[in-house]
Amino acid sequence: MLEERFASEVRADDRPQRHPATRVSSWGKAKVITSLAFGQLPECPGQEVKPSGGGRETPSSCMPPIKGDSDDMPVYSAVAKTIKPLVGQKNWEHLRRLRRKPAPKLTAKAAARQRKLDRAAEIAAISHDLNELAVYFKTDKWGGHRYTQHYQRHLQHLKNESFNLVEIGIGGYNRAGQGGASLRMWKHFFPNAQIFGIDIQDKSFVDEKRITTFIGDQSDPTSLLDIAGRIGTLDVIIDDGSHRSPHVITTFETLFPLLRDGGIYAVEDTQTSYWPEWLGSEDLNDPNTTMGMLKGLVDGLNYEEFVDEEYRPSYTDLNVVGAHYYHNLVILEKGKNAEGTNRRNILKARYAKV
Repeated sequence: MLEERFASEVRADDRPQRHPATRVSSWGKAKVITSLAFGQLPECPGQEVKPSGGGRETPSSCMPPIKGDSDDMPVYSAVAKTIKPLVGQKNWEHLRRLRRKPAPKLTAKAAARQRKLDRAAEIAAISHDLNELAVYFKTDKWGGHRYTQHYQRHLQHLKNESFNLVEIGIGGYNRAGQGGASLRMWKHFFPNAQIFGIDIQDKSFVDEKRITTFIGDQSDPTSLLDIAGRIGTLDVIIDDGSHRSPHVITTFETLFPLLRDGGIYAVEDTQTSYWPEWLGSEDLNDPNTTMGMLKGLVDGLNYEEFVDEEYRPSYTDLNVVGAHYYHNLVILEKGKNAEGTNRRNILKARYAKV
């Protein structure tokens, strides 16, 4: 305590001389010193003072009124004139040094620790909002695009679950030290998830607790299968890789069968499907583009309603239960697509001929 600190420094040979007309209790003196140290001057409004002996008894909870030579006397001079006789010369000098002493600077280690704590608190305050996390970590999933609002809707149910999220494409291309923004965003939105990134470039500098990166080529099924085997269960897959249609289709055909039932598969930046320069096509019905492949899944959702008795459902017909199309983003839900049909009851005339 500040009061104890000053009290211990008052030696017997330096006992303060009391003001000739004032006696102050020990607690009152401590209050005065504390107030002085903090630049405050306590007042005693309305408190009665009673004479005692030859002097006056000052209330113990405050200091005597400051008496200056004139109304415009500087406060410091008034304090010095009133307080100095109470605390003694040496304690007065000590007080003056204390007031002049700047706040101690943090060591480099302590400052770094404080910055880390401040950053953690700042992230925790926005960890519920993917949009804000995207802005904080500077990923283009919000701003450059408008993806995070859709991800929040489709992935919110996993917020506190333990699961594996895999993102293809870590960002930064071949620029040293660049990339990993969205992986960090996912990590802080999903506090119990393991986050994995796959990139053709070495992005191991991004690795940290709950973030693991792999070097892999999304156009090579063998590379993708090897990495998938090392990860284990695939719960969420996000393709933000090369955005070239042949690569996107290869990745989907390789990894979607490995996605667990109930899992989510997302394909970003589908606008490249329409750009020949990015191996897309101006033909909107070209099945060899990313969007051509993804549009083909829609009819498969209703394969049980097909009247062609020769039709045999594909793997995606049987295992895609939801498809959500947004601007430059498609999100698929995996599960057993077998809800049944009543077409035979409705189309009695057709099936009566069979």
